[in-house]
Amino acid sequence: MKKIILIEDETSVVSFIKKGLQESGYEVSVAFDGRTGVQLVQANDFDLVILDIMLPEMNGLDVCKEIRKTNQHVPILFLTALGTSENIVLGLESGGDDYLVKPFKFIELVARVKSLLRRSHTNGNVHEMAEPEVDNEHVFQFSDLVVNDYTKKVTRAGEEITLTSTEYKLLLYFLNNPEKVISRAEILDAVWGVNYELGTNVVDVYVNYLRKKLDHQEDNKLIHTVIGMGYVLKKP
Repeated sequence: MKKIILIEDETSVVSFIKKGLQESGYEVSVAFDGRTGVQLVQANDFDLVILDIMLPEMNGLDVCKEIRKTNQHVPILFLTALGTSENIVLGLESGGDDYLVKPFKFIELVARVKSLLRRSHTNGNVHEMAEPEVDNEHVFQFSDLVVNDYTKKVTRAGEEITLTSTEYKLLLYFLNNPEKVISRAEILDAVWGVNYELGTNVVDVYVNYLRKKLDHQEDNKLIHTVIGMGYVLKKP
């Protein structure tokens, strides 16, 4: 049974979500303030965090950042009434993997939960084993970028790079489609697995995250924008 923690201070919302998720087969823990939420996540092995932004003690953005200091892999779903593009970007930039705006349909929440858990299961955790050789079927190499999908280790020019689960999945999608121009709609479907409003710039935000981590030199970029069409992974 997958373990979910809900960090939310509205008792009516907590009751509704907890009951629904339990009926859907999940084990649900609850924290009614941000600081308690951080402590519970750090002390337990949860499969998913559902997080409000407007919380007592510590707001959700700070909670997310605190969690990411010690845990880069647990999926974090923001569930909040703050639904502007600026709020969405702030949530994603703080380390969130997904963002659902209140009011919401419970069926959509479950779809987001399943998608995040599925991605997390696919990505898995880092195994403390010897890294396979570069020609191993689990290893992708493109230019000086090497991704070991067995150990989840990412390096460029020999320098190790730390990615969140969503950034990692986005990078793998590019690596599985090298030199191909990929639309934002294709990326949304492949990486997030649910229908997003294309008005949100979640793809652009995460592509920029990857660029900041992978492309340090202006003349050595791997991820390129194709105006009006999408993005492409190609060699400098």
